[in-house]
Amino acid sequence: MLCAISGEAPQHPVASRKSGNVFERTLIEAHIAEHHTDPVTGEDLSAEDLIELKSPRVVTARPPTLTSIPSLLNAFQAEWDAIVLETFTLKQQLAQTRQELSTALYQNDAATRVIARLSTERAEARQALASVTVSGGAASNGDAMQVDGQALPDALAAKVDETQQELFSTRRKRPIPQGWATGEDVATFDLTSATDPLYPGSSSVALHESGDLALFGGADGVAAIYSISAEKIVHTLKAGAPVTSTLWWESRALVGTANGTVKVFQDGDEVAELGSHAGAIVSLALHPSKAILASAGSDKRFIFYDLATFKTVSQVYTEADISTSAFHVDGMLFVTGSLDGHIRIFDVKSGQRMGDLEADGPVRSIDFSENGTWFAVAQKGSSQVAVWDLRKQKVFFQFDTGSAVDSVKWDYTGQFLATAGSGSVTVQQYEKKGKSWSEPVRKAVAARDVAWGVNASSLVALTPEGGLSILGAA
Repeated sequence: MLCAISGEAPQHPVASRKSGNVFERTLIEAHIAEHHTDPVTGEDLSAEDLIELKSPRVVTARPPTLTSIPSLLNAFQAEWDAIVLETFTLKQQLAQTRQELSTALYQNDAATRVIARLSTERAEARQALASVTVSGGAASNGDAMQVDGQALPDALAAKVDETQQELFSTRRKRPIPQGWATGEDVATFDLTSATDPLYPGSSSVALHESGDLALFGGADGVAAIYSISAEKIVHTLKAGAPVTSTLWWESRALVGTANGTVKVFQDGDEVAELGSHAGAIVSLALHPSKAILASAGSDKRFIFYDLATFKTVSQVYTEADISTSAFHVDGMLFVTGSLDGHIRIFDVKSGQRMGDLEADGPVRSIDFSENGTWFAVAQKGSSQVAVWDLRKQKVFFQFDTGSAVDSVKWDYTGQFLATAGSGSVTVQQYEKKGKSWSEPVRKAVAARDVAWGVNASSLVALTPEGGLSILGAA
């Protein structure tokens, strides 16, 4: 009978009630006092679980090899050699552990330095992109783009303030213009004429304030000014790259292109080239004062230009690819919609962000109502259109058009909201007296963009094939 701890015959043997193992009393009691467990099984063990065993005292004979001093010296030497060998092994293990710890610390330090270097390179890349030279024509004078978020020059900032005060004081009180289409007139809209496909790949159409000249272009890098009354193209504009956005600035035609530039045409001739986007221009917007042009690009930035000098005056970098943009009707705010589903609101004068709203999906189109508090939002690939309240920053009305919507446009009075989609063109009407919505028009005309005619008497729809469909009173 041997002790499970020392391996020797115990002088005072005890056994565990739980495991049945035999121990020397002094050894097991010392172990229980420190660990409270069975040293063999690891189970909980207390002094009460020990049973004293009665056995005759046995005198262990001394090994024959330890009967002389030389034998004892040999035994001591063997034990010393074993201790020295064990110590050497422990030193080796300690050295190896230190080496592994040193390697881990070095790798952690290297990773920290790599992260710091990448952060610095990203900051330098943004700064370099911000310093790209404008590739404009003679009117641009090769001016460099300004740093992110730079405030507008004092003259333009004063123009923004003046425009806001003028429009805000008159907007709510102005009556509906005489001769403006009523809900009954709009309800009679039907397809009155359509052109053959002219410019495949067209995604944007802009209608001149006269209501007769439609500006659009396609993937072949050619844009056109089409006369609706004459039913013919009156000017062909060579943009040099696929046309991605169009806009009228009084009598001048503005064309955004896939190479990141804005072409300015007058009477069919190019008079200026603006922009230095690293990707395609996705949206053009004209400030209500008509003194500032904004271009938004797929390179996550938008740029403001002074139209008096064709110079870049400010640019702002955002966190995600921009898909659409618009000025507020009073001109103090600029709004971008992005593919990450966020609607970001910026102060026009300072370029600082004023708010961040989250839509249900990637934003496809944004347009402000003339009441100044509502704006409509269409999401990419969705048939749902949401009307937001800018003051409460939430959706208060939502409707389904039945097909994916590509564009939304309010009329001047804020009564009618037109949508262009892959399956139909619709018009939603808001009646202020009854505070109710209705849908007077839904026509099975596929369209990528839509524009209101004079006095809301017609709708000009850009077809997916690059042609025009005109809807008017029957």
